[in-house]
Amino acid sequence: MNPAGVPVYTVSQVNGYVKDLMDGDPLLAGLLVRGEVSNYKCYPSGHHYFSLKDENASLRCVMFRGEAARLRFRPANGMRVVAFGRVSAFPRDGQYQLYCAELMQDGRGALDEAFEKLRRRLEAEGLFNEENKRPLPRYPRRIALVTSPAGAAVRDMLRILGARWPLAEVLVVPVRVQGAQAAREIAAAIHRVNNRADIELIITGRGGGSREDLWAFNEEAVARAIYLSNIPVISAVGHEPDVTIADYAADLRAATPSNGAELAVRLCERPPVRRFPPPVFRGPSRTGGAVCPGGEGVWRGADFP
Repeated sequence: MNPAGVPVYTVSQVNGYVKDLMDGDPLLAGLLVRGEVSNYKCYPSGHHYFSLKDENASLRCVMFRGEAARLRFRPANGMRVVAFGRVSAFPRDGQYQLYCAELMQDGRGALDEAFEKLRRRLEAEGLFNEENKRPLPRYPRRIALVTSPAGAAVRDMLRILGARWPLAEVLVVPVRVQGAQAAREIAAAIHRVNNRADIELIITGRGGGSREDLWAFNEEAVARAIYLSNIPVISAVGHEPDVTIADYAADLRAATPSNGAELAVRLCERPPVRRFPPPVFRGPSRTGGAVCPGGEGVWRGADFP
């Protein structure tokens, strides 16, 4: 029973009141929070959702597409970060969260910690077991390159493949190899190539860069796509000192993209002498530096650049 004179509020009014209180608190309007990333998800909308946790508590966080586009690294579960933003309530469900405007790595050790944590977990699941490694074909007739269509790495691989084994056809499957969407594109491309019956070998990788630049190849989605592939996979990422999770999952690790091409095919005694300009990519056009899925291009022996 309602005592006389005591007002009754709706749920919306209570949640709105709590939101107004939090929005009016100057401490919550802009603060730095240190924690470990967990439950990290990046949706097709470009929005990032995750939690920050410490030994005793967790805090829900959201980073919208505009802010996320400025990220200089790929967040990962287990990574220690410092987030800047405001804390506010979401009236619809009455929960509060940190609206993250900036996200910074909490020291170099955070990447190493995230790398080792994922490596140990996938190793325990058997993803890196030698008995699961697939043998590479001796003379592959069709090879898929899952990599960026721009830059020196893809041209080096095409040149070496054309010189060493001109009978091969090479399908270039364009993907981003850096940034928030890169791991998802790489994994999807590997799955897509596996739906084809004509591909005998996959090479995936990119040229050198910082640890952050190469981080897409340390993502769980890429490792699992390589592990689940029915087609042998060579991982060719960065330079000799660079080691990624993809290297552990792959059937063969190459020191560089050029080395990946060398390992993929045996040297032909009589390389082709004809030279032609590289063909134009077929499929959707590429604008503004973004790669459109399905814009594959096929090179044949003497057509390699």
